[in-house]
Amino acid sequence: MRSNIRIGVIGKGSQYKRISEILKKKNFRYTLYKPNNKKYFDKKSFEILKKCNVIFILTPNKTHFNYLKLLSKNRYIFCEKPPVTNKNDLKKLEKFSHKKIYFNFNLRFSNIGQLLSETKKFKLGELLYGTIIEGHGLAFKKEYIKSWRANKKLCKTGVFEVSTVHWLDLLNYYFNMTGIKMLNLRNFLKKGSSCDNAYCKIAFKNKSEVDIYSSYTSPLVKMIFLVFTNGSIEQNHNAIEVRGPAKNLDHNNFFIKPKLIKKIITNDVRDHESSLEKSISYFLNHVKKNKSFKKKDFVCSLISNKLIL
Repeated sequence: MRSNIRIGVIGKGSQYKRISEILKKKNFRYTLYKPNNKKYFDKKSFEILKKCNVIFILTPNKTHFNYLKLLSKNRYIFCEKPPVTNKNDLKKLEKFSHKKIYFNFNLRFSNIGQLLSETKKFKLGELLYGTIIEGHGLAFKKEYIKSWRANKKLCKTGVFEVSTVHWLDLLNYYFNMTGIKMLNLRNFLKKGSSCDNAYCKIAFKNKSEVDIYSSYTSPLVKMIFLVFTNGSIEQNHNAIEVRGPAKNLDHNNFFIKPKLIKKIITNDVRDHESSLEKSISYFLNHVKKNKSFKKKDFVCSLISNKLIL
């Protein structure tokens, strides 16, 4: 079956470099299409790309829909998130078939994503509240100002649509999210025209809330704390702890810290690399088996996309 898989990759940035290494590691060859003009289209090279039956779209967010429109028919598509950058394209995308299109919300395959899929097993109960803080100093790098991430025309909401959207998608995937209650986007450093800091408060059907803060102008920081009716999940740079049940009393009948149910020693870089590789494996396994993707994967990706628009 592998000999029948002809992969085409569109892109030339940092995500292309990461994903190309994974494809090489898995012994998959590919045809590379590098967009080289303002319209991200080169007719001669594009004709070669069209001979591929599997396409990886690893380009700036604003270009995704054009490639999806041109290439999705009868092909498997792996597309970086978010799927699209405006409501009109989202409405059009809702009419596409979910069977062969996959959007790379790879946080679903991370360590914390795996734990969120097991909240019932851990008997944690309902989500009550959460805080997620994640940041690093990308905007301090010289190359940032010339990147598409800093350009409002190519990345309208900056760090919000690049980083925060992963957390919106993960929470939306496992819990019943109703929408964003509060949103604050800032261009703190004024390097480029797009936002380098984002805060949002999201709400769920059971009236619970989660605050998410993402930054390109901070030290490397990661803190996730999710409180449930019968336990909690907490992550920092080094570990994730699942604790419960809520009723844990000492000999004086006072509440004390819930017992440790599970602990995972983690590393941010390795976890990201692992989740990306698992996401790609998930996609390629469907390709090899000529299998359709779950409708939930597609629909959830579009709902997550809608939240940032």
